[in-house]
Amino acid sequence: MEKDIYTRIGSLAFLVGVLIALLVGGYTAYTIETDGLLMSFLYTNTGGTVAWILAALGTIVGIISVLGKGTITAKEGPSFLIAGIALVVMASVFWGWSTVLQPYIGALFAGVSMCLAIFVAPAVGILSIKTIWDIGKDV
Repeated sequence: MEKDIYTRIGSLAFLVGVLIALLVGGYTAYTIETDGLLMSFLYTNTGGTVAWILAALGTIVGIISVLGKGTITAKEGPSFLIAGIALVVMASVFWGWSTVLQPYIGALFAGVSMCLAIFVAPAVGILSIKTIWDIGKDV
C-alpha cells in the first residue's frame, strides 16, 4: 500500500529530528567539556536556533501522529508517552552529571539526552493532550 504524504512527512521529521538531536548532542557534549557547563552550545544563538528547529520537528511529529498518520500509531502511543517522559526526566538528571562523570561521558549523556528531550517533548505534550481528551470524552 502506498504511503500518503502525511506518513512520509511524519517519518522524515522523526528521522531528521533524531539525527539532528544526536549530532547536536554530541557537539554540545564537546562544548560542555571545553567551555564549561554554563557555556555549552545550547546557550548560544546558533544553539537556540537548533533547539527551535528540534522543537518544531517534534511538534510536526506530534501533530501528524494525532491525526493518525505518523510513525507513532495508537497502539504505540502509551509506550511513546512513557518513554518520552522518561527521556525528559533523564535529560535533567544527566545535565547534573556532566561535571561528575568526567571526561566526556557525563557531558555526552547530558548533551544527547537534552537534545533528544527538546525534540521529543512537544510530541509528548501533544499526544498526552490527545490521550487525556480521548479518556475524557468516553465518560
